[in-house]
Amino acid sequence: MPHAPTEFLRALLGKTVLGKTVLSTTVLSVGSLGLPGVASAQDAAVELDQLHVVGSPGASIGYLTSRTRSATKTDTPLIDTPQSVTIVTQQQIRDQGVQSIADAIRYVPGVVAHQGEGNRDDVVIRGQRSNADFFVNGIRDDAQYFRDLYNVQRIEVLKGPNAMIFGRGGGGGVINRVLKEADGVPVREVVGLGGAYGVKRVGVDVGDRISDSAFFRLNGMFEDSGTFRNFVDLRRYGVNPTMTFLIGPATTLKLSYEYFHDDRTADRGIPSQFGRPYRYRQNIATFFGNPDLSYARVDAHIATATLDHAFESGIALHSQLRFADYAKFYQNVYPNIGQAGSVNAAGTALSLAAYNTASPRTNYFSQNDVTYRFETGFLKHTLLGGFELGYQEGLTFRQDGFFASTGTQALVVNPLSPVSRVPVTFRNIASGANTRYDLGLAAVYAQDQIEIGPHLQLIGGLRYDHFDFAATDRRSTVTNARVDDLLSPRLGLVLKPVETLAFYASYSVSYLPSSGDQFNALTPGLAIAKPERFENTEIGVKIDVAPTLQLTGALYDLDRTNQRLADPNNAGFFITSGQTNTQGAEIGANGYLTDWWQIAGGYAFTDARIVKGFNIGGTSVRPGNQVGLVPFNAVTLWNKFDVTEAFSFGIGFVHQTHSFAASDNTVRLPGYTRFDLGLFYQVADGVRAQLNVENLFDRGYIATADGNNNISPGAPRLIRAQIVARF
Repeated sequence: MPHAPTEFLRALLGKTVLGKTVLSTTVLSVGSLGLPGVASAQDAAVELDQLHVVGSPGASIGYLTSRTRSATKTDTPLIDTPQSVTIVTQQQIRDQGVQSIADAIRYVPGVVAHQGEGNRDDVVIRGQRSNADFFVNGIRDDAQYFRDLYNVQRIEVLKGPNAMIFGRGGGGGVINRVLKEADGVPVREVVGLGGAYGVKRVGVDVGDRISDSAFFRLNGMFEDSGTFRNFVDLRRYGVNPTMTFLIGPATTLKLSYEYFHDDRTADRGIPSQFGRPYRYRQNIATFFGNPDLSYARVDAHIATATLDHAFESGIALHSQLRFADYAKFYQNVYPNIGQAGSVNAAGTALSLAAYNTASPRTNYFSQNDVTYRFETGFLKHTLLGGFELGYQEGLTFRQDGFFASTGTQALVVNPLSPVSRVPVTFRNIASGANTRYDLGLAAVYAQDQIEIGPHLQLIGGLRYDHFDFAATDRRSTVTNARVDDLLSPRLGLVLKPVETLAFYASYSVSYLPSSGDQFNALTPGLAIAKPERFENTEIGVKIDVAPTLQLTGALYDLDRTNQRLADPNNAGFFITSGQTNTQGAEIGANGYLTDWWQIAGGYAFTDARIVKGFNIGGTSVRPGNQVGLVPFNAVTLWNKFDVTEAFSFGIGFVHQTHSFAASDNTVRLPGYTRFDLGLFYQVADGVRAQLNVENLFDRGYIATADGNNNISPGAPRLIRAQIVARF
């Protein structure tokens, strides 16, 4: 049986292998390492999410990551982090055969994928929805698009308000992608994927040293695929070259550029009838709307420079500069999201609507962290100070659709034949956005992690954000502006009776300015509205059952206040008295149960409720309602069993109880149970064959939604085959 190579790696730390020092700026050379079941450093790199970084932030063994810098901006073991953090490793992503954020978070407790109108990543974390709380290596990546995983080393889900580290938003949590980088380990990998509904994809990962002080790596991907939904397909490709320069023994410069293109059908699913999804088992593949006029496109250019320097005094500098330009456009003809979009009682009619939106955005960020470790008496300090500067600018231009056959913004179709080819004219109307905006951001923050002997740790931090936003209506030339000065604290305590057991408590606050997640418009009513506030109290436990297995548990209470209610006496203005509360419990497990059995998953109980009502699209949301898309109970567990040195198989289990399509609770989404399967065979040295079967028993279910009449059926049984070849 293959064995988890933990003890070998522990013995390897700080040693030299083939003349190269492991875990320093001089990285591991290729060669036989004597790992059980591992023939070469290349194989070890895949098995361990790049062997050369074991012991550094984000080092992973199989499905377990033991430490990260993202939660605290310092290199901190997860067991010493007073926060619930789930990390999806590269090995787990590869074994499950997933290529999207929505699929990668499927086994993360407390997180639900939102439909995102069929044109973007969108998530609900601890009852809080966001399409902007996405980050790359700790820097904001908030444009609305579907991200790919071809260049991802791991995905970190940090739960609870995270403003101290990440800034505005992040009320329920954030998702941070950590990218692969040039590290000097020779990599020659080609991945080919094919499967049901015309799935075709190829990826490459090539890297090596140019010299002892210069490393290169290139990740690339191309995909041209259909889907189980009629008329719905996608074409995407990306390329990400990176370079690392060891400028000196204490200085490293990393450069990265990514170009990514995604062009797909915007699919908003099926409508409802009588408070439930309309005949969803019969309409798994049925497209409602006009697929010829429904599409989403993005072209992203992202360039990053990262400088690390260790001063002789012990101070460490980590500085990042990022430029990102996103050209995003989407258009859709879809079931009207309001009640008019539901199928009538006779089952003879439903209403379609149409619009498009151009939302190009350019981001400039500079993020600078300084860390200093020192001792005062019996106290050990890890002191962090830093500042962030940012500028974001863009355009939001919406055009509503008018159907040629009616001359209006609505078209009634028969739900038994819901595909429309009626021509549509799009134009910018008075209520449609036509706004150019810009945001200036300046932030400073400080944090101290204090170790009081071997059993007690404290963490305290405070962040100040200056948020200066202005939006100009291009028709009237009227500019509305708002400035917010936000203070976001975080306090945490970690009690460790023994080295492998930690109890923690934490308190954190985050804010979302009145302009919202995407801050793409600012009406006079929004300009005077207070920011929304998120306040989280949490207690938890983390247990390192073994060096390769961690169990976690958390109880939390999360209040969201200052949510906007439409002012009934003053059209266009708001009363900021809306409120939700989420109380929950989460259990997580990641790592090796035995040397041949790995697991990843957990359980989440999430009671997300409306405390004070508000309106969504004119629909009443009453106190006591359940927040949309949030099930009370969800259980997920992925298992991988190594049967022989060459053969392994995986079994995944996903179960959740019912939820509602929206917070008005008028359309109920049924609960479901689903099984997934993975088969893995080492065909030859450096060649692995893989077969993934999603929804093994072909269960009909609802995967997600975006309101009461944009409901996404889950996929039927999907079979995908993959070959991974390393040279």
